[in-house]
Amino acid sequence: MSIEMHSTLDTTNEFWMVSLEGELDVSTADELKKYLHKLVDEKNIDMRLNLEKLEYIDSTGLGVMIGILKKLKIENKEVYIEKPRSNVRKIFNITGLDKIFKLEG
Repeated sequence: MSIEMHSTLDTTNEFWMVSLEGELDVSTADELKKYLHKLVDEKNIDMRLNLEKLEYIDSTGLGVMIGILKKLKIENKEVYIEKPRSNVRKIFNITGLDKIFKLEG
């Protein structure tokens, strides 16, 4: 189980673009949590998470995303979920998180 994370700062539109690849579960969630919090500490702006290549997410992974959303909401910022695979989108729908996060694509 592994996860790859890549980020770029879009200074024109003021958001972090973060691409996730692999599996987001109990074994990789802490790594992602540290990564995302480091980005927000560097610059607290909207975040776009591209999940096009994320193969799997579990409740621990969802918890990381909720945590970063809470941190961003303090400054009225958002987390956008882009291009989730059908199995990942289904988890957001089942848990009701599709109403909390902005899902696109």
